[in-house]
Amino acid sequence: MSSEAGWRKATLGLGGNLGDPRMAMAEALQRLDARADCAVVAVSRLYRTPPWGKTDQAWFFNACAVIETTLPPEALLDTCLDIERAMKRVRDERWGPRTLDIDVLTYEGVFQAGGRLELPHPRMTERGFVLMPLADIAAEMRVGGRTIGAWLQDADIAGIEIADNGMDWWRIKE
Repeated sequence: MSSEAGWRKATLGLGGNLGDPRMAMAEALQRLDARADCAVVAVSRLYRTPPWGKTDQAWFFNACAVIETTLPPEALLDTCLDIERAMKRVRDERWGPRTLDIDVLTYEGVFQAGGRLELPHPRMTERGFVLMPLADIAAEMRVGGRTIGAWLQDADIAGIEIADNGMDWWRIKE
């Protein structure tokens, strides 16, 4: 699709630790993939990760996805937030427990600071729970002058476990 006019690649980070985060992330990816203006092209393995920032809470599940979209960056962010709201997202505090979180990490050809969407995501290269799944599907992608794989070599990945080794965990099973 990228060769078609208007389609751009973006990467997303997904996570959650309340309810059934695996199913919430799967449903969110299915909702994106069902849209005419988005297509999920790659999804990482599913990871179980220790809490970060606020550590007195349940472990998280995390994954990343590469999508292709015709939506501009802010519209993609709004779409992700709409999916979170439609799925009754619960998040009461910064870095606290949540049912579902979808972050726009990168958007092909767009670099912007300030405003409601910074691209690339300003803290993605500091977070092993983002870098590890992102390296599954975009290890050679460059952010801040380095590849995701290079950033991962310097990241704290202590405690991060593979929860599902398959990359189709998000698809509807018949």
